[in-house]
Amino acid sequence: MSDGGRWRRFLRSKLRSAGRQVEAARREYETARKRALADLPTDEDGRARIVCRRYAERRAVDLDEEARPVCYDADHTDCQGCVEDIREGQIETWE
Repeated sequence: MSDGGRWRRFLRSKLRSAGRQVEAARREYETARKRALADLPTDEDGRARIVCRRYAERRAVDLDEEARPVCYDADHTDCQGCVEDIREGQIETWE
């Protein structure tokens, strides 16, 4: 095999590796950003521990990119109030 072919394979493998590292760093950053936005207690799986206003029950939920619980329903007033409470740091949580 020529030096040019080996060089291209080497570059391709390094670029793939760098791409995987960038994607892993992006995922870690997004997870940390979500937690920092909400600053809520979490369970061992990284889900926020909140008390649902709609159903008045304890829940461990993931947050979306805007720090809203994944169960959020934009048409429900309790859900809207929940998100407002999260943003204001006044959401009821549990340990």
